[in-house]
Parts: sequence; C-alpha cells; structure tokens
Amino acid sequence: MLHQGLSRQQVKGRKRLLVGIIGVVLLPFALRYVPLLFDQMHLVELVQAHGLWGSIIFILLHFVATVLGVPGVILTIVGGVLFGLIWGSILSLVGATLGAMGAFWMARYLLMDWAQRRVRNRKLLCSFNQSVLRHPFSFVLIVRFAPISPFNLVNFLFGMTTIHWFPYSLGTLIGIIPGVMAYTWIGVAGNDAMHGKGPWPLVIACTCLAVLSAMPLLLRKKRSFT
Repeated sequence: MLHQGLSRQQVKGRKRLLVGIIGVVLLPFALRYVPLLFDQMHLVELVQAHGLWGSIIFILLHFVATVLGVPGVILTIVGGVLFGLIWGSILSLVGATLGAMGAFWMARYLLMDWAQRRVRNRKLLCSFNQSVLRHPFSFVLIVRFAPISPFNLVNFLFGMTTIHWFPYSLGTLIGIIPGVMAYTWIGVAGNDAMHGKGPWPLVIACTCLAVLSAMPLLLRKKRSFT
C-alpha cells in the first residue's frame, strides 16, 4: 500500500512538472499574442499574414486563451471571417477542446489542493462532483451544450472532480459543436453583411444562437410541467 501511494505521488508529481513546463513554454506566446484577442482587426491581419501557419496560430490562441480563462467567443467569430463556416468551426473546435483539456489538467495538477481547500465545504462543487460520478459523459455533454454556459469556469470545475479525462474531452468536443458553429456562422454572416450581401443571414445566425442558449431553460420548464 505504501509503495502504491508513493508511486501515485510520483506520477502526480511528474504530471505537475509536465503541465508546468508546457505553461512556461507557452508563456512568451501568450504575452505576445493574447492581447490581440481584444483587437479584432490586428488579429485578422496576423492570421492572414502567416498563411498556413495562421491556422496553427489560431488554434494556439484558442488553447492559450482558454487555459488563461480569457473568453474565446471573439476568436470563434473571427474564425468565421477568416476560414468560413466549415473550417472556422473545425479549427475553433480543435482549439477550444485542447484549451479545455489544458485548463482541466492545470486545475487537477497545479490548483487542485488550493482549490479544494477553498471550496470543499461549498455545495456547488459537491453537487457537481456527484453529477459527474453518476453520468460522466452525458453530464459533460449537457453542461457544454448551452453556448452561454461559463465555459472557462466549467473547465476548472471539472478538473477539481474525479472525472476521467476521456469522457470529459469527448463530451466537451461534441457538446460545444452547436455553439461553435453558431458563433462561427455569426462571423461569416457579419462579414458578408459588411460587404453588402444583406443582413438576413446574420439575423438568422443570431436567432439560432439565441434558441440554443434558451434551450436548456425551455427543457427544464417542460420537465417541471410534466
């Protein structure tokens, strides 16, 4: 038993070290490029100027922004402007999912002890962890489905639970597809509207996003009446 305990601690220590090294490696990238998330024009120019490498930069920006807790909505919309609906959605899905995994690992191996000391007596984390234990994949899927859910906060909350990384990652990837496509579509339609192609696609895209955002609330009300 003691040998097993030491082995687990060693594995945990190595994972902490690996997460820390990745963070240090990405820090210069974050300091240089993350401020561009608040400057849409320069962000578009940067990605376009790097050609194929612009796609890699776009994914890395998604990853770093998500790990740092910076909202990636603007980046997803810009993805529609830069890459269109299909490729913009795919690149944003990859970047956001990798970022969610990075935040998950950081919460689990760098912030777990500190966070649990602060929230162990709160009902939120306890009920969250109980739901995860009962239905890990489906719970992640439901939480991720609503585009207005606090994406970055949820990443860290899941990291503080006992959920395995695979159902968390798969549920995140599948669950955010509707929201990512809606925001990407807004980017595409908004860009088209600015170039004189009419406002109706933008109106429809915003309506779809509103419906997706309201759907969990509508389903909850429906259940309360049945």
